[in-house]
Amino acid sequence: MSVLSLSANSSHRLALINGLGAVLLWSTVATAFKISLAALTPLALVALASSVSWLFLLGVLCITGAGQELRGMQRRSLVHALTLGLLNPGLYYLVLFAAYDALLAQEAMALNYTWALVLPLLAVPLLRQPLKGRDAIAALISYLGVVVIATRGDFTSLTLSNPVGVALAIGSTLLWALYWIANTKISLSPVVSLFLNFSAAAPLLLLIALWRGDLASVGLTGVLGAIYIGLFEMGLSFILWLRAMRLTNNTARISTLIFLAPPLSLLLIWWLLNEPVMPSTLVGLVFILGGLGWQQHQKATGD
Repeated sequence: MSVLSLSANSSHRLALINGLGAVLLWSTVATAFKISLAALTPLALVALASSVSWLFLLGVLCITGAGQELRGMQRRSLVHALTLGLLNPGLYYLVLFAAYDALLAQEAMALNYTWALVLPLLAVPLLRQPLKGRDAIAALISYLGVVVIATRGDFTSLTLSNPVGVALAIGSTLLWALYWIANTKISLSPVVSLFLNFSAAAPLLLLIALWRGDLASVGLTGVLGAIYIGLFEMGLSFILWLRAMRLTNNTARISTLIFLAPPLSLLLIWWLLNEPVMPSTLVGLVFILGGLGWQQHQKATGD
């Protein structure tokens, strides 16, 4: 075996380790959200977690030297990145946490995975990209799963189990997709861009939370939950996934690791939250992941 082949195998192995690390962290966040929201309001949680993540990203920039990119950046890019911070983490996480506060953890987690389907759909009017058949079919398959989860399997009446919670969960996927579409117009490195996003959002969220009194009685559980979410959901998992994407020579193979997160997440929800996993959640999740899996397969085969 050549040195080049050994190097490629080593690189892919490191990519796999980083990707699995990110997925394992993502599988814990639904449980972490629910535990934290029992002690904090959605606004308090997003304010504290965003501040923790900002400090983490600042440390990453200082250690890696990537912060030097900030010196020569154009004013337009700076303003764009700071403005996007109002969308994410500001509005996105506020809506997402409100969804978790209203729904069962398993329902909010499953519905949130549809963001990958919303992205190509929104790219049609916003980026003037043609709607591909695979994306339309994947969306139809996955949104059948959304209906199953939202109605808890009651197809006859089509009555939503929690209309506000479902609307918030679907709304969060729209915000997340809009954020990534808007990011296509920024030429900054992902870590620098994310740091600027949090630089704009964290102080504003803290001020609003203080003004509303949401931080008046924050206990140890809430603080620890916000630290965990800020470090691992908003920070380290992003770095690990980014490293995995850069190290791999097979992006499609690494991307399939994300399908491990939902079943692991359901296991933790059942184990740590004592939340029985409903049949409607399992069936709906099969449809959602089935649509996403089919979409990925079609992309990989070039169809």
